[in-house]
Amino acid sequence: MRVLVIGATGLLGKVLMEEWVEDTCTGVGAEHVDICDTSQVSSLFETTRPDWTVLTAAYTDVDGCERDRDRAFQVNCCGAVNVAREAARANSNLLFVSTDYVFDGSKGSPYETGDAVCPISVYGRSKAEAERLIRDILPECCVVRTAWLFGAIGRCFPNKILELSESQKRLRVVADQVGTPTFNRDLARTIVRLVRSGAKGIVHATNTGPCSWYEFAREILRVGGHADVSVEAIRTEDMPRPAPRPKYSVLSSVSLRQYQLQMRPWRDALKEYFDDRAAVLSKPAPFAAKVAKVNLLSGNSEEVQ
Repeated sequence: MRVLVIGATGLLGKVLMEEWVEDTCTGVGAEHVDICDTSQVSSLFETTRPDWTVLTAAYTDVDGCERDRDRAFQVNCCGAVNVAREAARANSNLLFVSTDYVFDGSKGSPYETGDAVCPISVYGRSKAEAERLIRDILPECCVVRTAWLFGAIGRCFPNKILELSESQKRLRVVADQVGTPTFNRDLARTIVRLVRSGAKGIVHATNTGPCSWYEFAREILRVGGHADVSVEAIRTEDMPRPAPRPKYSVLSSVSLRQYQLQMRPWRDALKEYFDDRAAVLSKPAPFAAKVAKVNLLSGNSEEVQ
């Protein structure tokens, strides 16, 4: 099976390239192809002719999206639609990675795949609109919603907490936003299995166990051996951000279990995260050689994965 990963240099794409070992897998990042450029996307599909396409590329800076709505929709929606159209022309199946931010957080119990979307941020709206348009183009595609993604390489909450702990001994972290942290390797392994199962429709895929950002931070510091760093629980209002966040965005695992899949608790995944982090700090990342050198120009910035 020929697989194309678009977004192979991002937080998820990097480990997806490492975990995908049993198929012919080609990966491209923002430096190889600009998904907003229809001609580049068309050339990419003509070159690779994939049986499956996995689209992880996105503009993931939530506050940046709020400040620049046009860019958010250009990348997250228009770019995704370009990929879906070319996948349809190439008769390629598509798996699109989406987000818990398509929900407003008012439910108070885990969101099911059939719950109505109601995003409250520009980022969430751009992804929700992409979901709708992609499914119009490819009704049989798979949309995988995930949440609070973290991994050893890239911008994510644990890396920021550990960075701050080197210079600050007292951190203030929001305690009234609840979700489910998701380790990038666990999500990558799940995506591989979903593709091999021929998954269709919407699937929610996160590690299990809800928590607040405050609880997440405390566990990161505990497992990381930073007992000298204290964490103060604060309200969302105490730390204003440009983009609103859902207060509760836990995703139900019912849809994932339909494929006989279950992701482990996020607390259990933290040990592997720290192992990955130690390996990254000691030697160059091994995924780089697997990312294809596609002869296409890129117009995307480094913030687009």
